This record gives sequence, structure tokens and C-alpha cells, in this order.
Amino acid sequence: MSPTDSPVPQTGSRPGGRSARVRAAVHRAVEELVADDPADPLTIPVVAARAGVHSTTVYRRWGSVGELLADVASSRFSGDIVVPDTGSLRGDLERYASDLAKDLCDPDTLALVRATIGIGGEQGAAACRRERQQQLEAVLERESARDGRPPTLERTTDAVLAPLYYRAVFTDEPLTPEWARALVSHLLAD
Repeated sequence: MSPTDSPVPQTGSRPGGRSARVRAAVHRAVEELVADDPADPLTIPVVAARAGVHSTTVYRRWGSVGELLADVASSRFSGDIVVPDTGSLRGDLERYASDLAKDLCDPDTLALVRATIGIGGEQGAAACRRERQQQLEAVLERESARDGRPPTLERTTDAVLAPLYYRAVFTDEPLTPEWARALVSHLLAD
């Protein structure tokens, strides 16, 4: 083999390689653990054992349970709800609120949200909030592009997201599609 025929060493991480498999296994372990028994303490050694990896691998990549939960939540919540385009702000927000209510009614999703907020603190809350606010922002920007006058992102978050998450996380009250659509009616009544 001549010097020009020698294989080129690979550098960096490979998509779909070991790093991706470890991340997927760890994420799956976290989701299973919080769904199985949310009252059990979630620790990195427990997650690592469930994922079949060494604890140092998890510590090196995530550093803490809070950071790990924030990463799992960010991954889980990005793209899981499609931003609707019904042709009207009311229709978009009603569909969005109903879809989010349905998602938050899923026991596995709710367990992950509760664990992420409870253990992850502000970092966890930001992970749960970030994607949702970006989705709402897309709805509001689309309405502006249609020459509409949408409410601000802050007002929409306070009127739609906050009650949905509050009811899901802190109460046993149902998140019905009708209740979710009523939030939109109250927001747009002004």
C-alpha cells in the first residue's frame, strides 16, 4: 500500500455511531425510569445501569441529573407537536392548545415533565418551555404575516401555556380539548 492509499483517520463523532447509541440508550433509560416509578430517586448510577453504560460515561456527557433531564426533555419535546396552520389565529391556537393538552395527558410525558421540573429546577423548566414557546412564536408570526394583530408571545404564554402546564403538573383536573380551546377564547376575547 502506498502512502497515498493509506486510510484517512476519522476524527470527530460519527452520526449514528457509538455516541448516538449511548445517548439513545440513556434517554430511553431516563424515560422508562420516570415512567415506571416517578417516586424512586433518579440518580446517574441508576440511569447508567438501566442504559447498560458506565456511570462515568453519563457523568462525562451530562454532569448532573438535572442536565440529563433537561437534555431528555429538550429532545422529547422538540418536534413532537406540529405547529398547525388552519388559516386563522384562533384555529391555530385552538388546535395547538388541544394537541398540547392531549400530549400532557400522556402518563409518560407527564412523568417526564414533572421529573424535569422537579429535579432540573430552572434548567429543567427552560427545557420544557423552550420548544413550546418557539411553536407559539411561529403561530403568532404567521398571523402577523397575514396582517393580523396577534397578542404578544408573553401574553399568549401566560394565557395558554401556563394554565395547561399548571393544571397538568400540579392538579388532577382534566385537560380536555374543550377546556384548552376555552383558554384561547379568553385570550382572544380582548
